[in-house]
Amino acid sequence: MAPSKTKTAYVCSRCGYDSPKWLGKCPGCGEWNTFVEERVSVGKSKGKPSRGLVKSTAPVRLSEIEITEEARVHLPSDELNRVLGGGLVAGSLTLIGGEPGIGKSTLLLQNVLSIRQRKILYVSGEESATQLKLRAERLGKVADNTYILCETNLENIFATIEDVQPQLLVVDSIQTIFSPDIESAPGSVSQVRECAVALLRYAKESGVPVILVGHINKDGAIAGPKVLEHIVDTVLQFEGDRQYLYRILRSVKNRFGSTSEIGIYEMVQRGLREVKNPSEMLLSENRDQDMSGIAIGVTIEGARPLLVEVQALVSSAAYGTPQRSVTGFEQRRLNMLLAVLEKRARFKLGQKDVFLNMAGGLKVVDPAIDLAVVASVMSSNFDLTISRRTAFVGEVGLSGEIRTVTRIEQRVAEAEKLGFETIYIPRDNLKGVKDKFKIKIIEVPTVTDMFRSLFE
Repeated sequence: MAPSKTKTAYVCSRCGYDSPKWLGKCPGCGEWNTFVEERVSVGKSKGKPSRGLVKSTAPVRLSEIEITEEARVHLPSDELNRVLGGGLVAGSLTLIGGEPGIGKSTLLLQNVLSIRQRKILYVSGEESATQLKLRAERLGKVADNTYILCETNLENIFATIEDVQPQLLVVDSIQTIFSPDIESAPGSVSQVRECAVALLRYAKESGVPVILVGHINKDGAIAGPKVLEHIVDTVLQFEGDRQYLYRILRSVKNRFGSTSEIGIYEMVQRGLREVKNPSEMLLSENRDQDMSGIAIGVTIEGARPLLVEVQALVSSAAYGTPQRSVTGFEQRRLNMLLAVLEKRARFKLGQKDVFLNMAGGLKVVDPAIDLAVVASVMSSNFDLTISRRTAFVGEVGLSGEIRTVTRIEQRVAEAEKLGFETIYIPRDNLKGVKDKFKIKIIEVPTVTDMFRSLFE
C-alpha cells in the first residue's frame, strides 16, 4: 500500500475550520488571526480504524425509553461534587481548564487518591512518575488502587486501559496526547480534536467517567479548537489570582447539573482545602474598625449567598481626564452607576477619579451588588464611614430607583447569620416575611432615600 501523502493546510484554532490558504478572518466563527499552519494526511491511513460505539444506534421510540437515575461517582471533595451536580456521571467526559500553576493537577490528584473503592488510571503527559509520587506524599495520600501511566501516545494509552480496566480515567493534559494516525504535532487543532473524540467514544462505550485537564490561552479560553468544549459533557474552569490563596472552581457547561454553582478552595501546604463559609473569607478581619469607602454587599453564586466587601476610592482627578479603574466588577456597569449618581442624585463625580475593588479576588456580576457599590463610592467621596455591621442589597435603575432582586430571603438570612445588625433592601421586596428576621431591615425606594437614611 502506498504511504499516505501530506499537505499543508491552515486550520482555525477556535472552531476547526480548514482552508488551503491563510485567512485573516475565519469564515466559520468570525474570529481574527486564529489560523495556524498544520500538516494533514491525504489518502488512506495505516492506523487502526477509529473506535466505534459498542451500543446499538438503532432508533427507539421516545415513549419506550426508560428513565433511570444517573449513576454518579461521589468524590471526596464536597465542593467539587456540588459543582458537578452531585458527582461524576458514569460514561461522562469532564474537562477542567485553568492557568498554569493554578492547582488543576493538585485538585484531581488529591481527589482520586482519596477514592479507595475504585480502580483509577492517572495518565500524565507532563510529569514523570517520580514527580507524581512526590506530590502524592506531600498531599499525604498514597493509594494502591491508583495506577500512574506516563504516556502521550493515544494507542499505547488504550492498550494500557484494556489491561488495567480502570473504573475512572484521568488524562493530564489533553494537549500533550497525540495519535500516530495524524501527521500534525501534539497540541494542534486536529490532534486535540481527534484525541478528545476517541476518549469520548471510550467513555460512552465503557461507562467509565473520564476527566481531561486542559490548558488555557492568553484570552482565558480553553486552548485548542472550540469544538473541544462541545464534545465534552462538562466544562469546569479553575480560576483565581495566584497572588491570593483562594481558588474558585466554576461550572461553564454541565449537561448533568447547574452551571451557576461554584466551589471555593484555599491553597495550603498540603494541597487544596475546602472553604466551608466563603462569606468570612471575603470580608476583612478588622470588621470592628470603621473606614470610609467600604460597604458590604450580598451576592448569590449558585445556590448560596455570599457577603462581599466592596472597596471604593474617590479622589480629585490629577491629570485632567478622570480615571475609572475596576477590579472584580464590570467597568461599564460602574460607569452607568456613576452617571445615575450624577444625574439623579446630583452628586458631582465627573471630575473625580474612581477606583473600585471587590475584596478577596472575586468577580461579581450580580446586579444586586449595585447598592453596595454606590454606597461605597459616596462614602469615599464624602469621607463618611459606614458601619461594618451594615449590609446592602439592591439593583439600581437608570432613574435612580432601587429595583427588587431575587432570593432576598436567603440574602437577608446570610447577613443575619454572620452577625450584621442592619441591611438595606429594595422597598416591598420582603412582603409578608419581613417580621421573621431579627436583623433591622430598612426598605428604600431610591438612591437618594438610601443616602438620607445612611448619612443623616
